[in-house]
Amino acid sequence: MPIVTLLTDFGLGDSYVAEMKGVLASRSPGVSMVDVTHQLHPGDVRAAAYLLGRTWHRFPAGTVHLVVVDPGVGTGRASLALTAAGHAFVGPDNGVFTSVLGRRDGLVALPTPDGASPTFHGRDLFAPAAAALASGYPLDALGTTLAVEPQALVPPETKYEGKSIVGEVIYVDRFGNLVTNFTADLTPSYATFEAEDAEIGPRLRTFADVPPGGLLAYLGSGGFIEIAVRDGSAARRLGLGVGGRVRARLG
Repeated sequence: MPIVTLLTDFGLGDSYVAEMKGVLASRSPGVSMVDVTHQLHPGDVRAAAYLLGRTWHRFPAGTVHLVVVDPGVGTGRASLALTAAGHAFVGPDNGVFTSVLGRRDGLVALPTPDGASPTFHGRDLFAPAAAALASGYPLDALGTTLAVEPQALVPPETKYEGKSIVGEVIYVDRFGNLVTNFTADLTPSYATFEAEDAEIGPRLRTFADVPPGGLLAYLGSGGFIEIAVRDGSAARRLGLGVGGRVRARLG
């Protein structure tokens, strides 16, 4: 049974997700659809790229990943279908596929079908392409060669300041945990962390290593250092969001 994952910023209060699923079910009968999320902030391409990077490789080969976070819908931005590591990906050329572009082994620009709504390519362009791939259509049958390199997001950099490494928050989850761009390789076990002016302390293993309400830094399940409040929200406590400054002191 083919699998199509869906990752959008459409929310759940309107019919948009259901309309895309209706197209998928009609054009690829028996397809299994998995919702990654539909609750991203509207137009948050960086969050979409981060979540796709966390999830796509958890699925079996042959999965089609449909990503529709598309603030440029209806403009001259390209529409893409690509393959990488045995998976297929469909969505706008705006950086959402940053995590897989370096592994791609096929890529086409999708034509816009006649009669497609200029404000709903998710339903009228991307969902039909994803359904075709899930049904076994070859990638090359869906589009033409992209004339330029696909867009990739530039990851936020870390930098050294004396005996410290300075980074930033790259994602905030629904618990208010702050995902940073620090990795375990970059920040040794003896490093201590701070966020803006708040002292966090050394890296711990899990939430129960501090009392309720305590701040902690830990290696998150996505491979990045995260900052959290046990039984609370670090984003609310510290007043930080994406782009907020974090520091790892090495001495």
